[in-house]
Amino acid sequence: MANVKFGGNPVNLLGTQVKIGDKAPSFELVKNDLSAFKSDELKGKVVIYSVVPSIDTEVCSLQTKFFNKKVTELSNDVVVVTISEDLPFAQGRFCAAEGIDRVIVASDYQKREFGEKYGFMMEGLMLLARGIVVVDKTGVIKHVEYIPEVTHEVNFDAALAAVKELV
Repeated sequence: MANVKFGGNPVNLLGTQVKIGDKAPSFELVKNDLSAFKSDELKGKVVIYSVVPSIDTEVCSLQTKFFNKKVTELSNDVVVVTISEDLPFAQGRFCAAEGIDRVIVASDYQKREFGEKYGFMMEGLMLLARGIVVVDKTGVIKHVEYIPEVTHEVNFDAALAAVKELV
């Protein structure tokens, strides 16, 4: 169990943290329309999993908007999936209000498979810690970042550099 901080307070992460070179575990999320999103649907694509605690907070909003804008500058072979524990209805409202239309925004609230299989679930809070996972076209993890202080931003440059090496 690894530790991160949330607002300066230590929090344990549940599940198994992934690392570069691991085969990306399969998981299922819930889309804004309540349909299933299955990670296996993205095989053959470079995938950025943008992981946030709550879409309605300032840093999470910034992270989602950043990738929504940047994905247009990347190859058509790149897909961005923003994942949080927010209910799909809240995610849908956020996307509509903020013009998020280029990234997939999905919720791990139902099965919590992503949080546990990728080691992002914060014990007690049952929210996802902040981070980034980049997966190549063959399903191998090529970049991963667990943010030590959840209220801080991810390293956008490092994530984009990892993606650019894959396309």
